[in-house]
Amino acid sequence: MMSGPRAYTPKTLKRLFALSGNQCSFPGCTKPMVNEVNAKDSNICHIEAANPDGERYRECMTDLERADYDNLILLCIQHHDETNDVEKYTVVALKEMKKNHISDLLNQKIKTNPSMLRNTINAIARIDMDSDANTEGLNSFNIQEKLTYNVVKRNVSLIQEYKAYHHKINSLYDELEGQGSLKKSKILHIVKNFYLKSKGRYVGDAEEPMLIIRAHSDDIIEDVSAKICNKLEDSGLYEDDIIFGVDLVVVDAFMRCKILEEPKKNDSK
Repeated sequence: MMSGPRAYTPKTLKRLFALSGNQCSFPGCTKPMVNEVNAKDSNICHIEAANPDGERYRECMTDLERADYDNLILLCIQHHDETNDVEKYTVVALKEMKKNHISDLLNQKIKTNPSMLRNTINAIARIDMDSDANTEGLNSFNIQEKLTYNVVKRNVSLIQEYKAYHHKINSLYDELEGQGSLKKSKILHIVKNFYLKSKGRYVGDAEEPMLIIRAHSDDIIEDVSAKICNKLEDSGLYEDDIIFGVDLVVVDAFMRCKILEEPKKNDSK
């Protein structure tokens, strides 16, 4: 079995190429990454370098983290070379580039495939979970207050953009509930379950868990999305359009307070 910072798993590669739309992630570039003959135009690029002599290398990362989806971006050869300029293309800039590329493709896919959200909800609702999660109701809160309270940084633009789909998802949930379906409760159960597991991995038995949650809020959000994608893959429910819809469902669950913590009055950072 391969090891090291380039030991990409089949799941990682499948997700990376699917969410790239088979295009270079650099703004304005539509060069295909794979054609009928080969994938020679594609470079799997490390956002934080694989080796100490590479760009944006971070010593405290593990090789598993370096080879994971969150640290990878798909670029053509020309733009891989261009992003070697570490002053212009920082870690934050490259992660933003990747998210913007995925968001643009998502908006295109929803227009061309109106059933995408429904298919995503149906697929996630079929995931088997063997433990309980508390899916209690939530109090009213302001989205910006929750972002600030949990110190979300990398995913702020994603949440602000994808929250526009909340009403569409809510309409689908209402329609399903009107048909006697429990899919809404099942999906929120799944998301909350993954959140609690991810939160527990970071927090453990810390005396001040909120400090740790705030330090890792973006990692936790991304971890929940990754866990859902992995479950879909394991269950044989993986399709490119469904994977695009996962982040919409996760952002909706964030708005329903199934991910991260609900703002509490008189609790300052």
